[in-house]
Amino acid sequence: MAITAAEVNKLRQMTGAGMMDCKKALEEANGDYEKASEIIRKKGQLVAAKRADREATEGVVLASISADATFGALTVVCSETDFVAKNESFVAFAKSINDLAVANKPADIAALKQLKLDNLTVADVVMGKVGTIGEKIDLIIYNKIEAAQVIAYIHPGNKLATMVGFNKKLSDAQIGKDIAMQIAAMSPVAVDKDVVPAEVVAKEKDIALEQTRLDKKNEGKPANILEKIAEGRLEKFFKESTLLNQEFIKDSKVTVREYLKSTDKDLTVTQFVRYTLNA
Repeated sequence: MAITAAEVNKLRQMTGAGMMDCKKALEEANGDYEKASEIIRKKGQLVAAKRADREATEGVVLASISADATFGALTVVCSETDFVAKNESFVAFAKSINDLAVANKPADIAALKQLKLDNLTVADVVMGKVGTIGEKIDLIIYNKIEAAQVIAYIHPGNKLATMVGFNKKLSDAQIGKDIAMQIAAMSPVAVDKDVVPAEVVAKEKDIALEQTRLDKKNEGKPANILEKIAEGRLEKFFKESTLLNQEFIKDSKVTVREYLKSTDKDLTVTQFVRYTLNA
């Protein structure tokens, strides 16, 4: 049967597939949109199966916040090549998923994949993209933050994004942007030393103790002294690797904690998220 351009465009809006893929699917399905959508998804599944052993190490990292700035979502949609990742339509596709997450606040990535995007689940739309583009594509990360105020930052190139939550509304949005960029630049492991995961503390303490023992300046020193030196090294790790204790990148004379206090004595960070591709 003859397929019109309007019919092709309608299916394209439904599935996100390319014009020729939509035309062929409609012809095969005799104009039935549901069958045509299924054909496109199956094509994606076939391509996905063939490329299952491929690594999707490129992609797009995005983060955005709700209109009232109390909720933020960070999502990562991966592709095999940077060529695809930089394509405007692929970036727009990734953004549509991120916007959907902000609007619906799903509990986790499984829930996000079941949300409807253009009358299909996100999982099905992603599968359709696999068939259209011919690369392994997947939604691999979804993180969220809820706080009195959330700020999001996307580094140019869409390979790195951060979100940061504060305990109260900011007097100036630039404060939040400064901290979001601090997180991007300095990659802290936690907000403060008392919330660093126990396994990270144990690992860093072991490293500090081993470095202390190997230092020739410490030869012959008793174990209790070596332990104190190692504790000093661990404190240095906390200062360099926990957000509130880091030197503020815009003024190294103060810590991030001191910078926040200078703007509002009660202001602090409640949580943050940072993700980068090809780290």
